[in-house]
Amino acid sequence: MNIASLIRLLALAAIWGASFLFMRIAAPALGPVLLAELRAGVAALFLAAVAFALRRPLDLRRHWKHYLVLGALNSALPFLLFSYAAQTLSASLLSIVNATAPIWSALVGALWLRRSLSGAAAAGLALGVVGVAVLVGFDPATLQPGAAAAIAAGLGAAFFYGIATHYARSAPAIEPLANAHGSMWAATLLIAPTLPAFAHPVVPSLPVALAVLGIGVVCSGVAYLLYFRLIADIGAAPALTVTFLIPVFGVLWGHLVLGEPVGWSTLIGGAIVVGGTALVTGFGSPGGLWRRREAG
Repeated sequence: MNIASLIRLLALAAIWGASFLFMRIAAPALGPVLLAELRAGVAALFLAAVAFALRRPLDLRRHWKHYLVLGALNSALPFLLFSYAAQTLSASLLSIVNATAPIWSALVGALWLRRSLSGAAAAGLALGVVGVAVLVGFDPATLQPGAAAAIAAGLGAAFFYGIATHYARSAPAIEPLANAHGSMWAATLLIAPTLPAFAHPVVPSLPVALAVLGIGVVCSGVAYLLYFRLIADIGAAPALTVTFLIPVFGVLWGHLVLGEPVGWSTLIGGAIVVGGTALVTGFGSPGGLWRRREAG
């Protein structure tokens, strides 16, 4: 990995880590539904401008069903659930919960697709459970009213990211920018019908408005472009290391900007979750995630 790719990797981790900071600022003021809609909508508009400038069409007639499925699993449902959780949980805790997505992906593959897990991946699943237990059992933030539902929502968001990973592997091969662009428009359309029932009129303050722009343009627009550039430059597997760096920046931004305390349970629980994620993804191991089966 050259210096330019390393800088992009760190920048991407810092940007995605900041998404939990922005959610924590905006969710209590806007509510989860309006925040999720604005996040997807702002990102869709930004990516539409990029696609127009680069002359990259969506080809909706052929791929609209794919965009709807990907938009639901990878954007609409996780955005709603994380926005709900952000009303209660700290940015630090949200970023660590997000790191369980590869663990959920492994579990979905083992139970749904009947794939045999490697020993390292099974150990990673166990570590992930222990890490979440440490966070839930010892973090003071989990004692406040509504924390249990918020944690369940955060884990649910990571679970849908895990399902989306398996769907993307079996989906038609579509240009990455079109995938991001089309799925964001799909998420915007899917969330929109729930606005009259759950959203309430609000005049956002300047920090809330900036948080919405940050999470829409930077965390859901620019971040995709950085990620796709990384995959093109260094490959998908090395780019996956961003998963391990996001909680570092999530905890850092929460502490520096919002003054969130960093207790021993956050550090130890977070380290256990990230370690479990590394084992599940087969990071640094030639064996990878699944046991190889002989043909026939």
